[in-house]
Parts: sequence; C-alpha cells; structure tokens
Amino acid sequence: MKVLVGCLSLGWLAVFWSCSNAEQQEFMLLAGPLIPGQTLPLGSSGEDDTFICGGPLPQQSIDYFLYLQSRGVTHFKVPLSWSHILPTGDSNQPHEDTVTCYKTLVQQLTELGIKPLLVLHHSAVPEVFRGRYGGWENPLLVQMFEQYAGFVFNTFRDLVDTFVTFSHLHELHNEEQLQNALQSHANVYNVYHQMSEALNLSLGIRANDVNLISQAGSKIMAYVDFLTVHVQYNCKLQTALTEELRKLQIGSGQKSILMYQLTVKDCDGNENNFQPLTTILGVLQNKDLHIIGCDITQLFEKLDQEETLKSLQEENTETVVHQKSASAFSYQKVWEKFRSQSEAERDQFLNGSFQVDFEWSVSSESFKVEGGWAEHGKGETIWDRFSQKGHVFDNQTTDLACDSYHKVDYDVYLLRGMMAPNYQFSISWARIFPTGRRESLVEKGATYYDKMINTLLQSGIEPTVTLHHWDLPQALQDSGGWINDSIVEAFKEFSDFCFSRYGDRVKTWITFGSPWVVSNLGYGTGEHPPSMSDPIIASYKVTHNILKSHAEAWHIYNDKYRKLHGGKVGIALHSDWAEPLNPSSDQDIAAAERYLNFMLGWFAHPIFVDGDYPAVLKEQIEKKKDVCGKELARLPVFTEAEKQRIRGTADFFGLNHHTSRLISESLNSCEAGPNHVGDFQAHIDPTWPSTASDQIQSVPWGLRRLLNYIFLEYTSITKVPIYITGNGMPTDYNGDVLNDTQRVEYLKAYINEAMKAVHLDDVVVQRFTVQSLLDGFEGPQGYSQRFGLHYVNFDDPDRPRTPKESAYYYSKVIESNGFAETATSPKMQIYGNKIERTRLPSQPPSEVPSKSKVVWGKFSPQTKFERQLYHYGTFPEGFHWGVSSSAYQVEGGWNADGKGPSVWDNFTQTGNIPNNDDGNVACDSYNKIDVDIHMLRALKVKTYRFSLSWSRIFPSGYKSSLNQKGVDYYNRLIDRLIANNITPMVTLYHWDLPQALQDINGWDNPELINIFNEYCDFCYATFGNRVKFWITFNEPQTIAWSGYGLGQIPPNVRQPGDAPYRVAHNLLKAHAQAYHTYDEKYRASQGGLVSISLNAEWAEPQDVNIPREVVAADRALQFQLGWFAHPIYKNGDYPDAMKWQVGNKSELQGLTGSRLPSFTDEDKAFIQGTADVFCINTYTTKVVRHVTSRLNIVSYETDQDVEKDNADGSENTAVAWGLRRLLNWLKEEYGDPEIYVTENGVATGTAITVDDTDRIFFLKTYVDEALKAHNLDGVRIKGYIASSLMDSFEWLNGYTVGYGLHHVNFKLSNRPRTPKRSAHLYFDIMRNNGFPLPVEEEMLYGHFPEGFIWSTATAAYQIEGAWRADGKGLSIWDTFTHTALKISLDENGDIACDSYNKIAEDINNLKTLRVNHYRFSISWPRIMPDGTNRRINEAGLNYYHRLVDALLAANIKPQVTLYHWDLPQALQDVGGWENDTIVDRFRDYADVVFNSLGDKVKFWITINEPYNVAMVGHGYGSAAPGISFRPGTAPYIVAHNLIKAHAEAWHLYNDKYRAKHGGIVGITINSDWAEPRNPYKQEDVDAAVRVVQFQIGWFAHPVFNGDYSDLMKDIIRERSLAAGQPQSRLPEFTPAEVARIKGTHDYFGFNHYTTVLAYNMDYKNLQHYDADRGAGTVTDRTWLDSGSFWLKVTPVGFRKILNFIKEEYGNPTIYITENGVSERGPVNLNDVHRIHYYDNYINQALKAYLLDAVDIRGYSAWTLMDNLEWATGFDDRFGFFYINRSDPTLPRIPKKSVWNYATIINCNGFISPGESPHECQVHEPEGEVPGTFHLSVCLSVYLLTESFLVYRDYSSWWGTVSQFLGFGSVRS
Repeated sequence: MKVLVGCLSLGWLAVFWSCSNAEQQEFMLLAGPLIPGQTLPLGSSGEDDTFICGGPLPQQSIDYFLYLQSRGVTHFKVPLSWSHILPTGDSNQPHEDTVTCYKTLVQQLTELGIKPLLVLHHSAVPEVFRGRYGGWENPLLVQMFEQYAGFVFNTFRDLVDTFVTFSHLHELHNEEQLQNALQSHANVYNVYHQMSEALNLSLGIRANDVNLISQAGSKIMAYVDFLTVHVQYNCKLQTALTEELRKLQIGSGQKSILMYQLTVKDCDGNENNFQPLTTILGVLQNKDLHIIGCDITQLFEKLDQEETLKSLQEENTETVVHQKSASAFSYQKVWEKFRSQSEAERDQFLNGSFQVDFEWSVSSESFKVEGGWAEHGKGETIWDRFSQKGHVFDNQTTDLACDSYHKVDYDVYLLRGMMAPNYQFSISWARIFPTGRRESLVEKGATYYDKMINTLLQSGIEPTVTLHHWDLPQALQDSGGWINDSIVEAFKEFSDFCFSRYGDRVKTWITFGSPWVVSNLGYGTGEHPPSMSDPIIASYKVTHNILKSHAEAWHIYNDKYRKLHGGKVGIALHSDWAEPLNPSSDQDIAAAERYLNFMLGWFAHPIFVDGDYPAVLKEQIEKKKDVCGKELARLPVFTEAEKQRIRGTADFFGLNHHTSRLISESLNSCEAGPNHVGDFQAHIDPTWPSTASDQIQSVPWGLRRLLNYIFLEYTSITKVPIYITGNGMPTDYNGDVLNDTQRVEYLKAYINEAMKAVHLDDVVVQRFTVQSLLDGFEGPQGYSQRFGLHYVNFDDPDRPRTPKESAYYYSKVIESNGFAETATSPKMQIYGNKIERTRLPSQPPSEVPSKSKVVWGKFSPQTKFERQLYHYGTFPEGFHWGVSSSAYQVEGGWNADGKGPSVWDNFTQTGNIPNNDDGNVACDSYNKIDVDIHMLRALKVKTYRFSLSWSRIFPSGYKSSLNQKGVDYYNRLIDRLIANNITPMVTLYHWDLPQALQDINGWDNPELINIFNEYCDFCYATFGNRVKFWITFNEPQTIAWSGYGLGQIPPNVRQPGDAPYRVAHNLLKAHAQAYHTYDEKYRASQGGLVSISLNAEWAEPQDVNIPREVVAADRALQFQLGWFAHPIYKNGDYPDAMKWQVGNKSELQGLTGSRLPSFTDEDKAFIQGTADVFCINTYTTKVVRHVTSRLNIVSYETDQDVEKDNADGSENTAVAWGLRRLLNWLKEEYGDPEIYVTENGVATGTAITVDDTDRIFFLKTYVDEALKAHNLDGVRIKGYIASSLMDSFEWLNGYTVGYGLHHVNFKLSNRPRTPKRSAHLYFDIMRNNGFPLPVEEEMLYGHFPEGFIWSTATAAYQIEGAWRADGKGLSIWDTFTHTALKISLDENGDIACDSYNKIAEDINNLKTLRVNHYRFSISWPRIMPDGTNRRINEAGLNYYHRLVDALLAANIKPQVTLYHWDLPQALQDVGGWENDTIVDRFRDYADVVFNSLGDKVKFWITINEPYNVAMVGHGYGSAAPGISFRPGTAPYIVAHNLIKAHAEAWHLYNDKYRAKHGGIVGITINSDWAEPRNPYKQEDVDAAVRVVQFQIGWFAHPVFNGDYSDLMKDIIRERSLAAGQPQSRLPEFTPAEVARIKGTHDYFGFNHYTTVLAYNMDYKNLQHYDADRGAGTVTDRTWLDSGSFWLKVTPVGFRKILNFIKEEYGNPTIYITENGVSERGPVNLNDVHRIHYYDNYINQALKAYLLDAVDIRGYSAWTLMDNLEWATGFDDRFGFFYINRSDPTLPRIPKKSVWNYATIINCNGFISPGESPHECQVHEPEGEVPGTFHLSVCLSVYLLTESFLVYRDYSSWWGTVSQFLGFGSVRS
C-alpha cells in the first residue's frame, strides 16, 4: 500500500494544489537536476554530482523524463556550467558542443511538457576563472558574469522563461564577494528583464537566512520576481517550516516562494514514512505563504527506494542462480562485440573530444620518486631494504630517487607546464608512521604532504592521493606484513589519519594502487619485496587482508568524513586485457575469462559485485584441488558480515592498464601459481610493438575491450564511473631519451581507445591518468626503465627534470580535451578596457648637473646597513611580471620559409663568435612555440616580451617583400600566448636589421626612418588587435655606440667620433615616426601603448662630497640614458650636458661645428612625448669619476670625460643597490613617469646548468631594490621583466654564457629546456607579488621566564691587558700577538681594555646595561704562570676575587669561564692540547679556581668554544698557537683532549664541590647554523647536516651521549682508510672514557652568531677536517653584513639551531653564552645595525622559548666593550661600549645599543608597540654621557680639518666649526 501511495502522491499533490489555489499561477512540481548515470528516480538531491554537458546526453534521458512526466513533475532544474559554456570567459567564444548539449536537454524537456528552470550559476567563481582573476571581489568578474548571463538569455529565451542567477547565494560568506555577486545579479535583472516581461528571474538563499534578507533588504528584493529557497526538514527536530518561511516572506516584502531544494534529514528510522510528506502538504496548504512550487526530489525518493529495494530482493533469488555465469556472460558479450572487427576497423582513429567534465591526470608513486629515504625520521620501507640488499638492477636504490622529497616546487612546475588539472601521487606510510602505527607519527613527514597538497592547490591542480602503493613500512613487515590480520587495523588507523589531516583539501582517494602486484609479485613469486615465495597461502591471504583494509578505509571515510569533505574513495586495480589465443576455441575463450578473474576479479568482484570472490575463481581452485589431490591455493573465506562490509566500497573503479595478453587453455599442471591453478597460459603476439619491458607491449585496442568488460561486469551494477588511474610504457635509459616518439604513439593510441569506449560504447569513463610524471625507480629494474613524461638525469645530484616530447604531446591532449582540432581565435582584450593616454607634456631641459642630483644626496650617504637592509613588502595588484627573449637569440630558422638574412646572420657566419657559434638554430623557437609556451605556463608569467624579426616578415626590409609564413609564425605565437592568458610585449627592433637595408648603410641612412615606419605600420595593423604593448627599439644606445662606434656588433662600423651621433639621430626620428603612426592610425581602435627600451647602468660618484664627481656621474647618465630619454621625455632635444661636452670637444679638436647633430624646432616638437611609459634595461652599477680625456682620440667615449669602475671594488657586476637609485633618478629627471624594467638579469657560465645560485641572489636583491623604489620612494614602477626566459645566443659571447631561467642544452639538436632553480624562485616572487614578510621573521611580543639570566660576556685576554703584571705568566696569545704578521696592524693584548685596572668602570657599565650576570674568563697563566699547580700566583687570584666581590656588591652574579683560549705558553712548549697530560693539568687548574672562588661563583664554564681551539688554533693556524701543518690529525687530537679535560673538570666539581657550593658546570660550544645552499637538493641538505654535526656535534655529542656521532666516525674512518691510513684519524674513546664523558653537563652553553649556506664539496684525497666534512659554505647576498667577513645577520637560523639542540640532545637547559655583531670602519655611536641584530636575534630566542618550548634560561650578549678581537686586532668591534684608544685612559663610551639592550633586559623580553611608552623602557640619559664629548671632538677634528681645504677661508671655516661645536661665538 505504501508503494502505491508513493506512486500516486506526486500526481495527487498537483491536483491538490490546483484545487486549493485555482487563482494562482501554475504550481511547480520540481525535480532534477540530471546526474551522470542517473540512479535516483527523481534526480539528485544536491548539485554536487550534476551532469555537465559536453557531448551527447545520456542515452536513457528521454525515458527518464517520460518517467518524471508520468509522476506529475512539471518543472526540472537545469544548472548550467559557466566555465564549460564560456571556457575563456569571453561570450564570443562559447564551447559549441556544450551549448548544443544544453539546448538538446532543454528541448527534450519542453517537448515532453516539462518546463526547464535554468540556473546560471551556483555561487563561487569557477576554479578556472578564480585562478586567473581571483574571486568575486574582482569587479572584472561582475562584468564577465553579465556577459555570460546575456549569452544565456539570448540562447535560451525562446525555450525558457524562468531563470535563477545564483542558486546558492548563501555560500558566499565574504561580505565583498556577496555584495559583488548581488550587484551582478541586479545588473543582469535591470538589463535583461526589459527584454521580455514574461521573463522571471530569481536567486537562491536558505530559508533560515533571515539575516541575509534583513541586511540586504530592498537591495535584493527589487531585483527578484520570486524567492528561490533551500528548505531543510528534520524529522527528529520537527522543523517549524511554516514559521521559517513566514519570517522569510515578511523580510522579503511578501515575495512568492519557490522551495527550490527540499532536504529531508533524520527520517530513516521514523515509523511514519509519511511524516515529511504530511508536513510539507500542510505548509503548502497555507495560502498566506504564497508558495509557487516545491522540490519533490528527496521527499518521495524514500518511497521509490523502498519499491526498488523490494524488486531487487525479489530478483536476488534469480541472481544467485545465474551469478555463476555472470562473468562469462560479460566476457562473452564483449568478445562477441569485438571479435569480428577487422584490423583496419579496430585501429581506425577517432577524432573528437571527451566530455567537458572529463578529467586528466598524471601520476607518480612515493618510493619511486621521493628519495629522502631516512630524512626527518622516516621509517624504512620494504623497498628501501629490498634495494639496499642489492636486489635491484646495478645495485640501484630508492635512497635518493628523483629527490622529490625536496623538490615539490619542481614537480608542480612540471604539472603547471603541462596544464595537468590533477596529480595522482601516493603517500609513504613509513614517512608519516615509521613503525606503521600512529604512535610513531613524524610530524615533518606529515608536513611534507601538507606542502605537496597546498602547492598543488595554489597552482590550481587537484590532488588525487593513493594511500598505499606497495611501500609497506618494514616494521610492519617484520611482524608479518599483509599476512598478519592486525595489519587491517594498522591500515585503518593510517587511513583515518590521512583523511583527517588532508581530507579538507583532497577530494579523490585511492586506497590501494595495483594490489595484485603486492599479492602476486610480493608474496607469490617473490620478485618484489618482501620477497616471499608462497603462492599457495600467503598470496591469497594478502589479498584477503588488503580487501578488508580497503573496505575499512572506505567505511571510515563514509562514516566520518564524507559529509564533511565531500570526496570520493576508490581503489586502483591492475589488469591486462585477455584475448583468446584461438578465437575459435571455446576453451581459450573460457581461459581468457578465467585470466581476468584471477587478475582483476580477485579484487573487483568482492568490491563491486557481492562482497565475495568470483565464483569462477572459487570453483577453479576447488577443481584443481580435486584434480591434483593437493592444495594449490588456499582461498580464505569471508564471513557474511565481511561480505556486507566489503560490497560497494568504491565510489569509482580505478584501472591501471598497460598491455594485453593472448590466453590459451593449459591443463594438467599441478604447480602453484595463478596460471597453473587457473588452467591458462599467457602469450604475446610477436607483431605487437615492444617496449623496454618484456612485460609490456603496445596493444591499445585491448583497453577499449577491457573498459567494456569492466562496465558490464562491475560498474553498471554499482553505477560508479571508471577512472583510468595508470597507463604508460617504459623506454630504455639510452639513445635519444627526450625524443620519445614511441611513448607519444602509445599514449595517442591508448587515449583514443578510451575515447572510443566513451563515445562509441557509452562506457562511463571520467578520467585518464598517464604514468608517470617523471622517470623514477621502477622496482627491480631500478632506473633502467623509464616511464616518465619528463627525463630525470640520475647521474646529476640536482636530478634535473627535462620535458620529453611526450610531455608536450600530453599537454596538447589535455588542452584539446582529446583530439579535436580547434583553431584558436582569441578576441579578448589584454587590458580589458582601452588604455586612455595623453601625450607626455614637455619639460624644461636638464640643468648641469641636473636637479636629479638630489638622488645622490639622498642615497649616497647611506650606511652599508641602510643600503643592505632587506625590504619586505609587495607590489600593487596588477603589477606586470614577465620574462624576455629576442628573435635572433632564440628563434633559429635563420633561412627557413623565406626569411631574409639579417646583419647578425652575416656577422656570426664569418667566425666572429667564440667556438664559431651562431644563431642559425639558436633555441629553435621558430619550431617550438608550444615548447616555449609550456615554460611560460609553468612560470605563470603575466607578460612575455619578445621581438619580431624584421627580415622574417620583410626579407628585404621592404613591405613589398612580405613573407606570409613569417607573419603566420608570429600570429601563432601571439595567439598561443593570449590563449594562455599571457600578455605579449612586442619589440619591433632588437638589433637584427635586414642585411639588405644595411647594404644601403643601415641606420646611418635617413631613408631608414620611413622604411622602419612602413614595417611598424604593417605590424600594428597585423598584430595590434592582440598586442597592446609595443617597444620600438631595444637599447638604441647599444645600436649606436657598439654597432657604429666601437664596431663590436653588427654592422661593425668603427667611427666612434661621429657615426654614433648620426645613427642615434636617425633612431630617435624613426622611433618618433613609429609612435605617431600608432597614435594617429591605431590607438583609437586598439588602445595600446608604445614606448622604447633604453639601457643604463647606475652611475655612482666616486666621492659624493666632491661636486665635480657628482657632475661627472650625472654626465655619464646623460650621455648613456639622456641621449635618448631627454629628447623623448623632456623637450625633444639632447641634454645640455651632452651638447656642451660634444660641442666644446669638437671646437677644441679644430672642427667647425659640433659632431652632435641638432634638431630643428619641428623635429623637437615631433620627438617630444613619443612614449607612453618609460622602459629601462639595466644590469649593473658603475663608480664614476671625472677625468680629462685626450683630445686626439675623437670618440663618444672620450667626449664624456669620465672613467667608470666596478662598484663595491669587485669583479662582480651584480650591484643591486644601483637599481633603486636609478629608478629614483628616472622619477626625478623625467617627471615621475610610469616605469617598466624591461630587462634585468645576470649571466652564468656553461658550467652552471640548473643550480644557478648567483641568479637566485641576483633576483632576490634586484627585485627587492625595485620594490624599495616603489614602496619607500614612490617610484611608479609598473612591471618587471626578467632576462631571460631561457639560455640563448648571447651575442658576442655566443653560447658561453647564459641568462636564462631555463637551461638549454645546445649540444642536442632538439634543444631541450630544463628549468633552473631560479625559475622556481621567480615563480614564487611573482606568485607572492614581491616579498611579503616571512612568518618566521615577524616580531613576537612576549617575555622570557621569571628569573631569566641576562648577561654580557668578555674574555680575559681580550680585555684585561696587564700582560706581565703581578707575576702573570705568558700565554700562547701573548706569544702569537708578538709574532710578526699574525695580527692586524700588529696589535696585541698587552693593554687591551686595561680591565685589570678598571674594575670599577666596568662594573658601572654593567649596571648601565641592567644585566644580572656577567660572564668573564680567568687567565690560566695569571693564576698559574707555568700552567701547573707548582706555583700559584696569589696576586692574580686576588684580581678575580676583587672583580667577583665588586660584581656581587652590584647585585651582578658572575659566570666564570675557566678557559677562553689563553693557554700558558709553558704548557704549549710541551705540546699543549696535543699532549695527553694537558687533561690532568686542566683538572689541577680547575681545582685551584673552584677551591678559591667556588663559594662566590655558582656558574662555571669549563672551556669556551673548543671547536675554535681545535680548528682555528690547530687546523687553520689563524689563532694561537698557530699550528696548521697537521690539519688531518692535530684538530682531532686537540678536540679529544679538550673533551676529556672538560669531563674531568666537571667530575671534579661534581665530586668535590657541588655539595658544598651548589653551582652548575657546563661547557660552551659554538656553532653556526647551516642551511642547504640549494634547499631542493639532497646533496646540499646532507652537506648542511654535516656542517652542523662536524661543528656543534663534534663536542656536544660526546658530552651528551658519550662519543662522537656515528656520522663523524664513519666519514673520517672511511676517508682515512681510503687514503691508506691504518686506522681512523679520529681518536677513539675507550668504553671507560665514554662512560666518564657522557652526561658531563648541567646545561648546554651555546655561542652563536650566524648562519651559512652549505653545499657538497669533494676534496678528493685531501686529509683534513674540511675534506672530512665534505662541504663548502657561502652566504646569501641578501643577508646583512657586519664588521666581520664571516658574520652575516641571519636571525632565523638562531631559532633553528636552538630547536636542533632541543631535538638532538633531549631538550637540555640552554644558556646562550655569546651572541653579538661587529662593526668596523668609522666609529658611529648610533649603532642601529647592532640594535637591529639584538632585537631580531633575541626575538628568535624568545620564539624558541615561547613557541617551541626550548628550555632557554639565559642570554649573554657579546660583548661588554670593544676589545682585541683576536687576529683582527681592534678592527672588528663587537662592544656595547666604544673604547677610545686614542685616549690613554681608554674611556668607555656607550653606544645607542646600550639603552636598547637595557630595555630588553628591563622588560624581560619585548613589549608590543601598543604598550609603548612603558615603564620598563630604558632611555638614554639627557645631556652628555661622560667621555662622549671628548669622543665627538676627536671624531670631528678630521672632518672639520678636511673641510678647511674646501672653505680656504679661516673666518668662514671657524664659523662653521664653532657652530658645529655649539660655541656662541668665535671668541668662545
């Protein structure tokens, strides 16, 4: 009865409504929308799975609509897809197949009497548009939506009268987005409602969104004809629908309501199935609500499902009977369908496209590509062990693989280039759970996949994640692996973690990838790990557990995450197609069917059919057991509960398919194994094309047949789509590895067979995945077989990735969505609206020097700190990022298709270039447009600057010689750029003049002005509808001077005195003519820009304080830049500085007139203002000084009277700070124009391929200087073009250098392009639109713990002086400093800071700092002159007693270092630290000090920086005792003894003094932090680890763990033995010594200053510490310098190394015992760089404490006062207090940093800006600090005396002096 009522209820509802509301409009009974493979009777209850048109409608659609009609449905929802209808967003470019499909759908409905309700859009901006334009906050999208709406109304208004603009407006939570969406709706309503009064328009909100209604109010209601409402009814809560709808109607102003989507919840367990129906009918009866329609989709589906379920149960009894033959039936049906196909019919190619929503993907698997096999705690996998045990070809391993663990950005770059919308990768279980269980979670492993997923999504690529692809954690295998039932729970746990962690971003999950391989090859044959050969039991048990594990994972997702995340979970099964060997043999046909069941059905049947293994499999196993009399296979049995649990656990059918097999029946074998048990044998047709694997042949037609079989046998039952999750073939690792035409043909054929299955057979295939993204580790074959679309060079530690031909081919398939040939006809404007431009106003000529000299006044006095300080920020939205190239440098095709020769063709072909290089082929870009577009797409640049080859378009230079093929080339290039949303910036002339024009004297001939104009006119007319940015000439100064003056470049004219000026004159006129042609003929219609690219180096005066040098610098700029810029941007004429110089020189040389031509007034008016923006090419900076040049050399160069040198005193031409100054000069000089940097880059040599560190530094510094100019100086910089896209022909250098972001291998004919590391950096810069402040560099406001130790540090030798006073003995530093050539300026510590005699002054300074501790060291020879306890020098001890007592009296606690490098010379004379007896001597010394001072001192440091003692003193020899001739042994021996000496001192204190004195003892270890120079490179990552372990670990590892690290021991032992040593050069500790040393710490004392970048370095057979460490170090150019060459300001490294100590040594208590920064050069008490250093370093320590829970208890700044900085003497100054060494009293003068550090101490951290001013802040006292006046006078005397030379007048000079010194008058 229930079923009957369900069937009648819809019709009854319609009748009910018409009777009750006869006067109302027709009531809508609403169903839909259509979903793929429609299974629900009335449509989908949501729109997530909505059918998206793209090809034909589903075959059953008409039957389905007839069914709806029979049920009383009157209206049907048809949601349209904006991005599928208008893929480019342009209403002039609809996707015709999609539009036709929707029209057909609408027509089918209307013909059957069902009215379509057309929904224009859901809510959020489509992903494809969001990637280009952002969200609704972009007003451009409002316009685009209006155009889309107009297209829809015009297309469908004859068929549809009711539209909804936004069906889910409530999903827009952002206020700005919501308002813009509403505005677009309102605009659409206003415009298109007027088109037809009958048109009804609405938008969709939730019933409970009363707030939305009340906020928007009339703003919404004025633009809707009715409300489209989402209603939810909850049976349990019995939702008060009437009240909800009444509130909504009141808020809307009594608008009619369409219940667009009715969702029924929590009604499944309700006894009354009619409750929701009854409730809804009650609501509809309420006439006050004005309800005009209701969604009945879910309301009645429960009743329909009951009916369906009952009929299924009735049919089930029949199904059981016939199930046995179901598989055979499916196979037979497919076989019968295809068996009669002729070969020609079978192989006929099908042109066309896949459906619009078809998905394309490319794959990889973790163990094949990641490498990083033990990084960050990753666990061992079975593949790690298998490969490391030598089971793989050539002993290859997974250890490094493709290094994808470090190269996420590299891999995503490849995907962007291919336009891959989806990337399928697997997660390494052991990387996240090393033991396989959750308790072993490694956060860094999990974070790696976070980064992977986030990076993919940022590039618009959807991740598909495989949970397990073969690489089981070895720990799980050790307990049985997949044959142990407990693994089901382990996999469930792992799956749950992954779903929870990544599910918000991952929407497609694959539980297992090709599990058949695991079962069969891993546990059956043993060919794969875990190498078990048990085909009888283990193989089947593994499958059993994998199936259960898969099901559990599916249910976890279904129960816990599906509603939350809305994703899909499936499994990827491996299968060949099986074809009968003898088509006429029924036995072979049956055998082929068995083959499929043993391979595919083994897994698919339980999941997709009935929860159990296929009957044919079970029967065959039993049959063989009976025949053979023994068990050949033990198939486990599922319980009924397990079958129910497994059945239906897939949302899609994933298929991995590579090849096919011919199958014959093979009886009478009683061996184990699938073929024996299955009575079949597999064969290969020898005519099938082979691959590098004997297991894979190219048999594409097998895929279509297999898809048909899967559809019939499996997916037609569960109605899930098929995803092809892996298809590909291997090639050999030899020959032409890039031109993989075999793979191209393979993919073409296989993809085409998939399309046939879709279009010809109606198989539901939704995705195709190519295996694999890149070459990788291919199991037992290692790297000998290559599946990749990208070639990986495994011999190169950089693991560079280079696209193969197949990568380019597949990207075309993706772009075409198959094989449709679609001509590109882009019509979209690049800039949207036309750019309104007015002619630049005329400006007065520049003065001499120009007013722009203010730039030098502003920037030249900058300190190095001010100049270097990195600026974080971003450019404005719409900033133009791009890359460049030029025709001759990249195109090649020098004589192809009618191109004429250029001057560069002639020049290079006569042997003028190194290696006889030429541009005949260059990068072959003429034939590689798609390859170049591939790179640009991967970079995601907005702009591509390229030049046109004049002689390719007009071979003779004249229009009459037009070469259409040349024009076609540029049309194709421009069209492809625009199709990929890349703006073309086109240079009309980049140096390659047609040779025919040079034959008439080239640019020295005024006729070229008109000839060039003719060429420009043609280009504007031909390309201007798409090109909106034109550059007439590139670097005309180079053309004129290098081409016609120096004669270095074509046309090689050497007339330096006059030809350059004539040529420049003609170039300026030609430019102006070209500009006017555009302005007058094309600007109005095309709306573009025209400019000229000028070149300049910044000119920095050698001395900015000397006016003549400033004038010289200005003159240098005017001659180079002003030569062209002044006429164009100023007044139409050359700068006066130039006219004056050339005119005077000409006259002095006896000429009657100036060699510089003059312009007529008409010329000037014509030239002035002929540029819409300022384009500048710049590369470097020069330091300029005035010279008087020789008159007998007539030259543009000597006319200038300047000499130029490299800046910063080096050969390095990358001087970034000049760019900011140049941009400021342009702003000041030319009236603040809009500026584009159109070229900027750096060259690297051929030895550098992809790891181009110099270019990284260049981009980071130069772009930042541009950012400073924009953000800090207000320069209107609008774009930045990096030079260049790829390595190319570099003019006179040929191919010996490269500027490219991509490496081009010019040795190979196909010119492969490989992205360099700089390409990834530049992508990041563009993505971030500059350099936003990194999170790790943000300031943290907070406080250190109560009782935190604040201190400052010194060392005895550096400050005490009194080197022979009161019985002190000699130290090694006394000896060293008195040895010639050891110390800078022959300084020494004889007096130092005289602290021996200045205790009181030092204590006062400590009090000023507010420290509560003071760290100082004791001079061993001051207490024990000969180093032994034979004689104690009481006077020395008394000094330290006085010091300690004075400290305690000031409430400052002492921190005492026993040894800070000043060993008694007497001990050094007997071997020093190389002599084992030193251990006892040090213990004796410690005993004396502990005994004497221990009651007062509670904080002891045994040894300061033992690394420096060992390495610097005994390895490099640059510190005392200066030993450098035993670098392979002495440092290690010294370190060994230092560690033992420390341990003895610690035990002495522990045993003898701790109980009595209660102090703490530790050792202070110093270390830099090391980052990999290339963080994407495992080799550099490992080098960084070694640098840190060889420095901090050398000493910390023994102290905390008892022995040296295994890493250090293994490396040194191996290198020693390899060099023929009998044993390791690293001494060994005895077991007793290990026990004695381990744990000799009460804290970790740590000194830290800086960070280095480490890289791998092979020192060959050299035997020393650096060679053992195997690393070189450099520093990043963006890091601030200090006064010490080795110290760069890198605060972030401080936090990292503190965390390293925490993690490596068990979170010990840490006292930072030294940290500080130096300066050198002129004294400046305003030491802002030191304030910056301490603020940032201490803040990083605070982060380590507060955010990372590092146990930091104290901080000591180095140092109290400037002192003897060892070998640098007094040059490097680290102190808070300046020591005026010119005053014999050595006064201590506070620097500004004193008050800053005092504030940090007083505040115990950092107060936020909002808390300032605060009582804890310490301010500098007003008035003179004692001693500072004396200093200021001393510092000023020199400058004032020098100024006397300027004034040359005593009275004037003294007036200035007196004013400076504050004297009232001269008499004062």
